[in-house]
Order: sequence, then structure tokens, then C-alpha cells
Amino acid sequence: MTHVTDTGGPVPADRGRKRLTLVVLAIIAIIAVLLTGGALAYAKQFDGKALPGTTVLGQDVSGKTPEEISQLVAQRGEDVTVTVTADGAEHQATLAELGVTVDAAATGQAAVARDDSFPDVIAATWSGEHPVEPVVSVDETAVAAFANSLVPADRAEPVDAQVVFDEDAQTWNAVPGENGQGVDPQAMVETVTQKAASLESFSVEQPIEEIAPAITTEEAEGVVGTISGVLEQPMSIAGPEDKTYEVSAERRNSWLSVAPDEAGQTLVVSVDEAAVREWVAARADKDSVKPKDGVEQVDEAGEVVKVVSEKRDGLEFTNVDAVADELIASLKGSSPLEAAFETKTVEAKVEKVKAPTEEETEEGTDDAADPAAPAPTGEKWIDVDLSAKTVTAYVGNTPVWGPRKMVDGKPGYETVTGSFEIYLRYDRQDMTNANYYPEGHPKYYYTPDVPWVQYFHNGYGFHGAPWRSSFGYSGSHGCINMPVSEAKWLYDWASMGTRVEVHY
Repeated sequence: MTHVTDTGGPVPADRGRKRLTLVVLAIIAIIAVLLTGGALAYAKQFDGKALPGTTVLGQDVSGKTPEEISQLVAQRGEDVTVTVTADGAEHQATLAELGVTVDAAATGQAAVARDDSFPDVIAATWSGEHPVEPVVSVDETAVAAFANSLVPADRAEPVDAQVVFDEDAQTWNAVPGENGQGVDPQAMVETVTQKAASLESFSVEQPIEEIAPAITTEEAEGVVGTISGVLEQPMSIAGPEDKTYEVSAERRNSWLSVAPDEAGQTLVVSVDEAAVREWVAARADKDSVKPKDGVEQVDEAGEVVKVVSEKRDGLEFTNVDAVADELIASLKGSSPLEAAFETKTVEAKVEKVKAPTEEETEEGTDDAADPAAPAPTGEKWIDVDLSAKTVTAYVGNTPVWGPRKMVDGKPGYETVTGSFEIYLRYDRQDMTNANYYPEGHPKYYYTPDVPWVQYFHNGYGFHGAPWRSSFGYSGSHGCINMPVSEAKWLYDWASMGTRVEVHY
């Protein structure tokens, strides 16, 4: 068939179909624009609000703001009453009293958290109901505390067993536990946790029954047995030169203690580790030996003319911490004690000092040091030569003062010899022997304000002697008497712990 144009000519069939297609597409476009505009306007009204189909606690909250939904949830939470039946009596409680927290604000935000873009608004409209669960949390400790509070005051609580130490008998004993009336709150905790989120009132049974203590008599007796095992096994630490340090049961008792753990559910045996380490360190300190350098006087040719003091090598304990660790582990029952101290020798040296000449012994040396000479190094020490009746101060092997004449102990009061250290000092002290002889006795003496006193062994010491006019002989009661000015120099130069060598 042939179409006829206005001019009378024929119209092709495919051109007609194209025109019809364009008209249909134009109509569809117009409809799409109208629908889109309407949908966008529809979506705009849900901006920041719950979308269609949103429910909370079974209630439609479409179009509500987070604040409106939050208020709804908060009110429902406040209206909930939990009825707890215990020992035939009913107790009413709110969710808050049971430790239940209803986060109404978070629930409101969750209800409007869906995407409010056009496709999702349309999808929400057609998808049906969208339930949102309230945000609820349960403090199980608070629920358990409420359950325990239901026990009447006249009901005896269970008493935990204990382990105590008898100081007089030096024994550990178990004190039996006792059953009491109480509750097992676990069932109530589970019920509250299960039902709280519905924000509906509910009931729960909480029986009050006889319950055993958390810490039983059997457990306490077991702890006593464990401690007995620790105390019964021999404990000792091997030391140097076949020495043995016994760790007595009494001492072990002083380091042990028993107490419930933080949860109060079991007994814990503790070891006072600081005290154990202190004891081990004290044993090592007592038997360690500080090296002492020897002193020899030599002549101009370097030949030894006198041994002032023999050298003494030191002994150092090298594994004190490791021994303490082993002892602590043994006290905890982890392993038997097989500890041994390890030591090493610390070698001392010999200081060679120049023997003073007869002239130096008689007149002393010039105190002024050569400014060009290097400062002497080494240990400060004082040489007391009872043969020469002199005192000399040294730093290492260098004399820095003296020799100075002195007066030592007369016959019957001889000055002690040996190696010592200054242990007590007074710038002034009254001296007397009244403890030995009464006033009026021929040997009694009392001397006030004796200056610059430094004791190095018992009652033996250095001090000034203003009552003497000459020095260089034996005539004291055992102390080293010196001119006052020289006693002061020595007092100012020395200190507590300064080494003193007294010899003939």
C-alpha cells in the first residue's frame, strides 16, 4: 500500500514509523520528568527522619525525628517494671535499678540511619516494615548485686575458709568455711539480659537457698598441705669454701602469706620476693671480701725495707639475683632448691712507698707540693709508724703530709697494731676513764675539750694534745697524741672510712 502526500505524492512506510517512535519517546520523557520531580519532593519530606516502614518496639515511627523516637524509647524504658519473687516475697524494680541502660538517643539515631536518597526512599516505600531494635546494655554485676540484696538480713551469709599462721606454734592451719543462705544470680542475669531489650514489664524468680562458701574447707586444707610441702623440703644455698647457707623453716614462714584473690574465689599463696632478695643479698654482702692493697716501704734502690701491710685479695659474689630467683621459685613450689653462689677473686695490689730517711723522720717533709707535679692518685690512707713515732698521710703511694712526730701508748697502754678505718670523729670531746677507775684513783683521768678526735679502733684514735710540749716518744694511754695544729690538718684531710695502718 502506498501513502499519498499533501502534494499528492506517495509517503514511505518506514518514515511514518520513525515519527511515531519519536512521539512515544517524547511522551515517556515528559512522564519521567513529572515522576522524578514528584519523587524528589516526596523524598525531601523524609530528610533527617525515619523512612516509611520504620518501626521501633512495634510502633510505626515513619517521618519522626531522632529526638521524637528517643523520647518514645526513653518513656517506654521508664515504664518497665520487673517483678522479682524471692522467698515468697515480691520486689518491684526498674530497669535502671537492675543495671539496665536504655540508650534512647542511640536508638533514635539508628532509626533514621537509612539512606534518604531518591532510590532508597522509593525502595523503602515498597519494601514494607523495617524494625529497629532499641539499644540496650545490661550490667551483669549490677543484676547480681540486686539478686544478692534480696537475701533477708537475718539470714547468715556463707563464710569462706581461711588459712592462718600460728606464730607461737609456727604452723599453718585451715579455718573451716561455713554454708549460708544466699542466691545464685546467674538465672536472673540471663532472664534480665534476654527480656530487657523488649522494654516490656516482666517477672523473674530468684530462689534463696543454702549455698557453699566460695572458698571451701577442702581448698584451705589443700593450701596448708602445699605450704607444708614447701616447708618440709630441705633448703640451703652452697657458698664458697664449702660454706652452706641454710634457709630455715621459720624464715620461710616469714616470707609466705595466704589471701583470697581479687575476685574472692580462691586462695593464693604469695611470696615476699623483696624480703627474699634482701636476705640473699645480705648473705652475700656479709661474706664478700673487699680487696685491701698491701703497702711496702722501699729504699732508694727499690728494695723492700718494711712490709707495712700485707695485701688481701677480695671475694665478689657474682650471681646474687639468680640465686634469689631460684629460692623464690622453690618457695612457690615450682622446683627444688639447688642453688649455689658463684664467686670470683678480686686481686689486690701492693703499693710501694718510699721509706722516709732519718732526716725526714726527725724533721718532717715540706708540706708544699710541687705545682708542676701531677696530683697524686689512689686511696687516701694514714701510716702510723710506732718504731719511728711518726704519722704520715698518703694518697696512693705518694706522701702528701708528714712524717710528723707523735706520742703513742706507753708500756701497759700500748697502741693497737693492724689495719683499721676511721669510724668516729669529734672536733671536741671530753675524755675520761671513769668507767674503769673512780675519781681519786691514781689511774683516773678526766680531760675536757680534747680537740680533733678521730677514732680508728675501739677507744684508740688520733687527737690533739695541747698539754704536751714535745713529741716522738711513748707516753699516752694508747691514743696517737699530736700537736693541735697537726691534729687539725689530719682531721680536715681525712674522713669517715679513711684507712689507717698501724705498725712497728
